Amino acid sequence: MTRGGFSMAQTPTRRKPLMEPSDQATEKHVRLAVNQGAAFERALTAMTMEKAPGAEKRAGDYIVGYAVERAEGLYHLRNGQLHWDERKEENAHIEVVVRDASDGRFIPGLTVYATLIDSTGNDVGTHQQPFLWHPWLYHYGRNWQVPADGTYTIRLRIEAPEFGRHDKINGQRYGEPVEVEFTDVRIQTGQKKS
Repeated sequence: MTRGGFSMAQTPTRRKPLMEPSDQATEKHVRLAVNQGAAFERALTAMTMEKAPGAEKRAGDYIVGYAVERAEGLYHLRNGQLHWDERKEENAHIEVVVRDASDGRFIPGLTVYATLIDSTGNDVGTHQQPFLWHPWLYHYGRNWQVPADGTYTIRLRIEAPEFGRHDKINGQRYGEPVEVEFTDVRIQTGQKKS
C-alpha cells in the first residue's frame, strides 16, 4: 500500500489518537490541522519522488518514515555564528520524519535515534537524529559514514516527548516511546556537491 511517495508497510495499528472539537479547537481548527498535515504530506511525497527514496509505517500515535540520500553540507551555529560544514568522511544522509497519525502534521521537539545494521547483521552505529531545518521539509537527520553501497536495516526509536499537550480531549497522545524497523533499505553512498 502506498501513502504519498512512501511505501507503507503493513503494521499492527492502534486506534488513531483523537482529533475532535474541544474547548481549544473548534471543528474548523481541527480541519486546519488536517490541512496542515495534508500540505506536509505533499512535500514529503515530492521529497521521496524527486530526491530521496524512503518508506513509512504507523507506530502507535505516529507515522514514522525515513529517506536516504547522499551526504550533504549543513550550516551549524558555533560561537554565535553560522558556519557551513562540508561533509568529511560521511557518505550518506539519513532523514526521519515523524508525523501525527491523526492529522499528519510533522511533530517537532522529539528525541529520535537511528540504528543502521548491514546485510550481515553487523551494527554500523546508532546516532541521535537532530531536528534539521530544510527549505521545504522539516525532518530529523544527520550525515553518516556507511561502509559501502548496499542493503541495510534502519531501526528508529522515538522517545516519549516531555513537551506539554493542549486540551483534555486531544492531548492524550505520544505517551510511550516507539520503535520502528525498516528492512531492505538500499543505500547508495556518496556526497552531494554544495
